[in-house]
Amino acid sequence: MSPSSQLADLLSGPVVVLTGAGVSAESGVPTFRGSGGLWRSYRATDLATPTAFARDPRLVWKFYSWRRELVAACRPNPAHKTLAQMERRLPDFTLITQNVDGLHQAAGSQRVVELHGSLWRVRCTRCSYQAEDRRVPLPQLPPRCPRCEGLLRPDVVWFGEALPQGVLEQAWAAAGRASVMLVVGTSAVVEPAASLPRLAKARGAYLIEINPEETPLSPYADEVIREPAGQALPAWWQQINLSSSQSVL
Repeated sequence: MSPSSQLADLLSGPVVVLTGAGVSAESGVPTFRGSGGLWRSYRATDLATPTAFARDPRLVWKFYSWRRELVAACRPNPAHKTLAQMERRLPDFTLITQNVDGLHQAAGSQRVVELHGSLWRVRCTRCSYQAEDRRVPLPQLPPRCPRCEGLLRPDVVWFGEALPQGVLEQAWAAAGRASVMLVVGTSAVVEPAASLPRLAKARGAYLIEINPEETPLSPYADEVIREPAGQALPAWWQQINLSSSQSVL
């Protein structure tokens, strides 16, 4: 049996995919880390914090309104679309993403674990109100809660905040039972997401990394594809389908 056929057999078990900013960068979504992560004269890491929001919520919302306008103009690329195809074809599939842009859902993915939240949701800082809000631009900055008039904030995980416990538990559970795990377009340095592939590998998963650059995860991967996700993932999936004799695919 060829390696491709063996991998196709493994894909009949639980498959988990972890995606990062590299996937969405190919759709034109800018990254906000490093020296290029500037908005006006501010670093994103200085604005995406609870302290910044408490000090100047209008400034923080101006930054997020700008991000929402940028992302609203972006469309899913072939990597997003391939992952949606995989979800439809594989019997046990979980997509975990560090991205907050909603492009996986726009491509058709439904079973998405959003580790860091979503740009397209808001939640109240005073009551339990939470809702999707895709208006671009928002009519009021900062927006107010329709229930209690409290300040709304983006429903994203800011620097210095813990991930929602339920979301993290979903991600750990999926990684812990994976037979195959793909890590696509992520630097593999941001915790706790970076630990998910290592957990999957420790539990016996076949680990695949798709990234143009080497990462701390690369030495542990069973297969490394040094290409952008929009090129590599569709080609990989096509090869799996061609090599497979399993009706599940």
